[in-house]
Amino acid sequence: MEHKKQNFLQGAAMLAAATVLVKVIGALYKIPLKLAIGDQGYSYFITAYDIYSVLLMISTAGLPVAMSRMISQATALGHYNRVRRIYETCRTIFLIIGIASTLLMMVLCRQLAELLNQPDAWAAILFLGPCALLMGVLSTYRGFFQGQGNMAPTSVSQVLEAVFKLVVGLAAAYAVLRYTQSVPLAAGGAILGVTVSCLVSAIYLRRKLVPAYRALPRTSEAVEGYGATAKQVLSIAIPITIGAAGLQLLTVVESGLYMGQLLDIIGGGLYMKEMVSPQMDAQAVADTLKGIYNMTQTIFNMPCAFMIPITTSVLPAITSYITLSDHKAVKATEESAARIAGLLALPCTVGLILLAEPVMALLGGYSGVRLELAGQLMQILGLCVFLYAIIQYTNVVLQSHGYAHVPVINMLVCGVVKLIVVYVLVGNPQVGILGAPIGAALCYFFIGALNLIAISRLVPQKPRILTNMLRSFIPAAVMGVAVWGTTYVLTQVLSISSRALLCGVPVAVGGLVYAVCVVFFRGITREDCLLLPKGEKLARFFK
Repeated sequence: MEHKKQNFLQGAAMLAAATVLVKVIGALYKIPLKLAIGDQGYSYFITAYDIYSVLLMISTAGLPVAMSRMISQATALGHYNRVRRIYETCRTIFLIIGIASTLLMMVLCRQLAELLNQPDAWAAILFLGPCALLMGVLSTYRGFFQGQGNMAPTSVSQVLEAVFKLVVGLAAAYAVLRYTQSVPLAAGGAILGVTVSCLVSAIYLRRKLVPAYRALPRTSEAVEGYGATAKQVLSIAIPITIGAAGLQLLTVVESGLYMGQLLDIIGGGLYMKEMVSPQMDAQAVADTLKGIYNMTQTIFNMPCAFMIPITTSVLPAITSYITLSDHKAVKATEESAARIAGLLALPCTVGLILLAEPVMALLGGYSGVRLELAGQLMQILGLCVFLYAIIQYTNVVLQSHGYAHVPVINMLVCGVVKLIVVYVLVGNPQVGILGAPIGAALCYFFIGALNLIAISRLVPQKPRILTNMLRSFIPAAVMGVAVWGTTYVLTQVLSISSRALLCGVPVAVGGLVYAVCVVFFRGITREDCLLLPKGEKLARFFK
């Protein structure tokens, strides 16, 4: 048990470290990109990503989970011939889906842009098309390594992606904007960085995969044919894929719905009249508002990304213990992951709620009416960070125990309800674009609640999820008081107006206070620390 849990937490720590670096590089990419192409151009960039994400989820949501789970089971039993068969089968499935997705985006780019009420997004959609195929290839490689508990290749490949996306994407965006003066084409140029980064990452993982694949021991167990293996893979992948791709499809539909509602209330003179001018018609204002919301979503996604390493790493560990019928280890691993997820999510939630405007002023470059709106959007999404952590964690617990269809149903039902809420709220001029994050918050809350109810009914040796995730609540609350006090002193006593100081100083003070309080209030256990890489030093604080 100790060895397996150590693998899980070491893998989580490795992916988390890579995620920190990737998100820093991603911020260095998206923030200047948004400043270069503006809110309108950024909205085109995100619209292309929304469509791409639907196709991406089809090839990278359920299939990697199924692949990782099946390889983990086969590895735990020493059945390496089966590992080979699973990999080869999944590779074929990934390639078929990737080619179809790429052709769809490139051939129908203009039609897709028109469908989402953003006709100028066509170039970004076109240039992003090849990534659908490349991401299928990447997912095959990553699923192979993650199923064996080896997170290093995935971590390195993610960093490579981020670096090349930053360099090539920004260079292409600035070059296209300079020579064409076209914001839609500049948004498309930015996408080139994504395509190149995926290609570089695929080449790296391929070089790592070949020797690892050849080094697999030769074993004597009989393996199923490719057809039977494909059926097993798809039986696990399809429910997860329907949920992930279905929810992402609902996100695309939601975007089209609220853009339509914004065009109606702006065109009717009922909303954001101060932004309408001869230079900005209703379409331009709606694109701008969407761009502001997309920027707050980009900031929201940064802390949410820290939840992914925990869930990615815990799935093979839990699956291995279930395969070996070690129920005590299953519960212990699930609760360790819950504590770490809460440790990361709670301070991010509190921080984004309290520092919404300073964060958006610094990272988004906003002021005046746009800053006020961005701050309100960010506060609502800040609340969603903890809810998102609950969803990600409970999804993996249910998937690991063989109930992959349950979170799928929960997500789809709540996603449909979200569409209705967003349509109604955004169409109200008193609410407008704020209706979009409000709908997201309600959706996340109900998905998490339904997942928790399902776990309490279906999972043996039920983990204490909320108890462990909320273990860091008091440290986060104390941190919040420190952040608020620091902001008050800076603004009201010292009259400081520097955006960097108003954001950076409260974050630094809050981070220090939170770290001290986590130790004092035992936000995580000494056992958790001992299972982390080089956690012996940290564990001394928890004696």
